[in-house]
This record gives sequence, C-alpha cells and structure tokens, in this order.
Amino acid sequence: MPRAVKALYAVLVTVLLAAPAPAVTAPAHTAEPAPPGRSAAALPPDPAPTATPAPPAPRMPGVRGLDIGVPAYVWANDEMLTDLTATGPAASVVVLNPGNGDSPFDGPWRARADALRRGTTATGERTKVLGYVHTDHGNRAAAAVKASVDNYLKTPDGRLHVDGVFFDVVSRDCGPGDTTRDHYAELRRHVEDTMRAVDTAASPLVVNNPGTAIADCYLEPGRRTADVFVTYEDTYAAYTGGGWLGGNVFDPLTGYRAGTELDPSGTAFWHLVHDVPDAGAMRTTLRTAFDRGAGYAYATSAAMPNPWNTGPAWKYGAQTAYAAGLG
Repeated sequence: MPRAVKALYAVLVTVLLAAPAPAVTAPAHTAEPAPPGRSAAALPPDPAPTATPAPPAPRMPGVRGLDIGVPAYVWANDEMLTDLTATGPAASVVVLNPGNGDSPFDGPWRARADALRRGTTATGERTKVLGYVHTDHGNRAAAAVKASVDNYLKTPDGRLHVDGVFFDVVSRDCGPGDTTRDHYAELRRHVEDTMRAVDTAASPLVVNNPGTAIADCYLEPGRRTADVFVTYEDTYAAYTGGGWLGGNVFDPLTGYRAGTELDPSGTAFWHLVHDVPDAGAMRTTLRTAFDRGAGYAYATSAAMPNPWNTGPAWKYGAQTAYAAGLG
C-alpha cells in the first residue's frame, strides 16, 4: 500500500477512534445513610474519573514515517512473541526464526504467524510476518536457500502464513560482474513467484540484511534484490558515535550517501539497534533512524550474543506509539 494511502487511512481510523462515545445518562447518585454522629456532607467524595490518553497523532498524507520491525529469534510459544501478539499499536513487521530458518514451519509456528498477522499497526495495516533464511554472504547454494524459502511458503494446507522472507547474512558487495547482486535478485524472484503461485493477490515483502550500508547496485532499477535493506545492525553506542558510516548505500568510488534517490517510497532502509540503555535512548534511536532515512527501525535494551531473543526493558507499545508520531 503506498505511504500516502496508508497515512490517509490512518487519519480516518484516528478520527473514528477519537470521536466521542454516545452520552449515557447515569442514574442520580443516592447518598448512603450517614453513620451515627456524622452528617451526609462529611462523607468522602466520589473519586475523580481517570482520563483516557489520546491516540498518537497520525502522519499526514504524503509525509514519510517510521515503522517498527522486530526480529524475534525465539520459539513460537516464547513470551517475546506472546507480548508482540498482544501489542497495540502492533509492530509493522515481525521476523520469525524457527531453528535459524532450518526447522519445519509446523502447526505451532503457522498458528503464531496467523495470530501476529491479525495485529493492527498505527497506520491501520495488518502486521507483516517474515520467515528467516540465512545466506552466508551469498556463498550458500541457491538451491539450499530456495529450499528454506519453500519451508515457509509451501505449507501442508496450501495457504500462505507469512508475507515474505527475511534473508540474513547478506553480502554488501556486488561481486565480480555483479554476480553476487544477481544471486540475490534470483532469490527475490523465487520468493515472489512462489508466493503468487499460492495466492495471486499476494504482495511479497523481501528483506536483505547485510547489517551495514549496501552497495548501490542492489537497488539498481530493474535489478533490485529486495524491498527493504537492513543497513545498520549494532549497538546504541556505535549508532550515536562513530559506528554510523554516513549513509544507507555506498559506491566504491564515491563513498557513502543517504540513498534517498533510490528510495522514492521512504521505506527501503531498516536500522536495528541493541544495547539501548533506557526508554529515553529508545526514542533518541528512533528519531535518529528517521533522520538518517530509515523507513523501519527497532531499538532494544537486549545485548549480545543475541539481542533478538528477548524483548526490551520497555513495552513494545511505547515504541510503536512513539514511531507513529514521527513524520
């Protein structure tokens, strides 16, 4: 769905949610009899009603925003996924990782994916669920990678339970004669063709994760290897210090740049930041990601060796609600 349409839909949803409920006439309060020796006027007053917080302000049509995408490298019944399923506004993207992408995508996994996909984001969309597949910097054979992809897409019930694939450990370089880039372009086509063979109305979402700025050849029109690229994956200290290399894409001759000219939708880049010290730093992370051209981000207090197997110290809703106001 184009960003402008998403944002307009969010405006309509927010207006409906913010409309006052029909007035209900409460019965007149009848005072209880006062205790002996005490007048009715001396009884304690009724408690004041608790104010309901206003929903986050939606983005205006045509304004770039920031969505939350969460890698959840845990088992299907883990508390992390339970919390994500219950979060509102929901995360825009959740990555599922059964056994590093090599365990069967069986009944419990499919049920969890279906539950997550029922979540509604701050822009009125449903959560998109991706299946994790590792690629060993482009060295893993295409046939093996495609078999992992098919584990998610070719299910016993013949239905799609995910919205695409998250390719991890992706090379950032084009390779001799762009051969590495073309390898990933082939994998993207396999995802798209397989999903549309199951459901002609499917809108496949493909993500490449090099964890750092990607060579601009990967976004070359007509040869683009993914819809979204994770162009940062490291600590908060590095993100706010010298670990940011200066852009989401690079050219071997001209260096790093934002890459906005290759990203007309404003949704091509995703920043993953761990070791974030507190909720204030979480907000700083999301604002910084937005300012650096990311369309997706995620900040967590969890740390290495695996910051993606537990939730942050703050609630997911604090993150999704704050991101909804950026733009």
